[in-house]
Amino acid sequence: MSALDRARALTQPAFITLLSEEAITSHQGNAGTLSGLTFAIKDNIDLAGVPTTAGDPRTTVPATSSAFAVQRLLAAGAVPVGKTNLDQYATGLVGTRSPFGACHSVFSDAHVSGGSSSGSAVAVAAGVVDFALGTDTAGSGRVPAAFNGLVGLKPTRGLVSTTGVVPACRSLDCTTILASTVALAKRVFEAIAVFDPDDPYARRIEQVSPPSGVPQIGVPDQILELDPVHQRAWEASLERAGRLGTLVPVDIRPLLEAAELLYSGPWLAERWLAFGDRLDDDPAVDPTVRAIVTNGRDLSAGDAFAGFHRLAELAREAEPLWPAIDALLLPVTATHPTLAEVGDDPIGVNTRLGQFTNMTNLLDLCAIAVPGPARDDGLPFGVQLLAPAGHDRALLALASKWCGEPGDGSEAGAGLVAVAVAGAHLRGQPLNADLVRRGGRFAFAARTAADYRMYLVDGPLPRPGLTRTDGKPAGDGIKLEVWHLPAAELAGFLGTVAPPLAIGPVELADGSSVLGFVCTADGVDPERDITTYGGWRAWLAAGGPAGG
Repeated sequence: MSALDRARALTQPAFITLLSEEAITSHQGNAGTLSGLTFAIKDNIDLAGVPTTAGDPRTTVPATSSAFAVQRLLAAGAVPVGKTNLDQYATGLVGTRSPFGACHSVFSDAHVSGGSSSGSAVAVAAGVVDFALGTDTAGSGRVPAAFNGLVGLKPTRGLVSTTGVVPACRSLDCTTILASTVALAKRVFEAIAVFDPDDPYARRIEQVSPPSGVPQIGVPDQILELDPVHQRAWEASLERAGRLGTLVPVDIRPLLEAAELLYSGPWLAERWLAFGDRLDDDPAVDPTVRAIVTNGRDLSAGDAFAGFHRLAELAREAEPLWPAIDALLLPVTATHPTLAEVGDDPIGVNTRLGQFTNMTNLLDLCAIAVPGPARDDGLPFGVQLLAPAGHDRALLALASKWCGEPGDGSEAGAGLVAVAVAGAHLRGQPLNADLVRRGGRFAFAARTAADYRMYLVDGPLPRPGLTRTDGKPAGDGIKLEVWHLPAAELAGFLGTVAPPLAIGPVELADGSSVLGFVCTADGVDPERDITTYGGWRAWLAAGGPAGG
């Protein structure tokens, strides 16, 4: 199944515009570091020949040229598939403020996808494309990454060009990357992190080398106000961080106060300046976006300078935090709301989602969101690593260690990534030859953690889909195999995964986590639950379809 076919098969509005087969073909064949990889583009980023709606259906004139970052990707051989849905004018962290429809997490059709880069996250998490571009002014790349089990890289402000990006807060906007692995996010980052002299906010920033010793990881010295199910996942994350490096308690109160400034003073007025003239009473305008941004219309220059002054004071208060640590570890959000909860309180819920992300660009930090231990209810939980400007590559190195990816001394070894397979890619099964052809080698047999269930799902071949329960044991775990695959082959392998399966973190019985095949919520049919067999081979032996 092609990426275009996978996009058409989605049951939620992740895409605003899909390219034609002819348009996609026209971009194929370029040699480069990203040759053959498919990607999606948040629809506030220009792609020549396609309207850039920013979530406003009244915009119908095609862009005359592609954004600088998109041009870099095309030159590197990446192939665009379409433009993705978003919270209108990139104003929101929920993924529901769009006249094109609300997105939901690929893990639950009841829970929000996160935003504003909602469609970009869904497109990657659902296995439609290899990676996607988003933007992140207040957390718009990291929140949907956390809610869909992805990596979300927010580079240092000005390091990746925003030429060809519809402004939200032009002085703070960042072009960001959503991918299934840190390794792929890094490859994309290296392709687009190039100085753009036409971007007045572009900066030449010297990168800080990754730490050579044991990482010093800052963690809050106060209790965070998290939902109980989020709190338990956060505690498990702290345990994992303690195995990765030395935990250093730090005071994050200046950061939390800075986060509260983003939707006031200078930066709310900046949103009004960027697109306030579009926020009339037309039904195409999202009412929540209108209500928020219209408040910036009447702010005075005095209000703006008061905000600038307070931010400077908070930045100075936060300065002592950074010399003592290599990175700060925080949850991405305090909760994962449902669509219904956002509908009942659209502004209040959104505000809570930005508690740990809003300050990042205000304080000139870089950040990367990575999957943490799953919540008790099976939903993903995301953490983020933050550091001052210019620490992008250092954060990528630390994130690789967090995720157990190659190059960090993990068991897979240099240049290899561990991938768990549970069905047609097992030894002796029909798709195993694809793993072998890509240089994969069998590492060891294992079981999942006890709270996984296995379902029969449709596809090119009968396949099992693994999903986590609400934390209650479903058996002894599902038998699977862990293979070591060359990192260079991972993106191409991901492209072969057909929905409702996707690649995401799978926890093994020993508590470790590897990438593996998981089933999105829309592929789970309780009538096709085959958990009791404990594994795919046992189900086949009991009379399942031969060759499945």
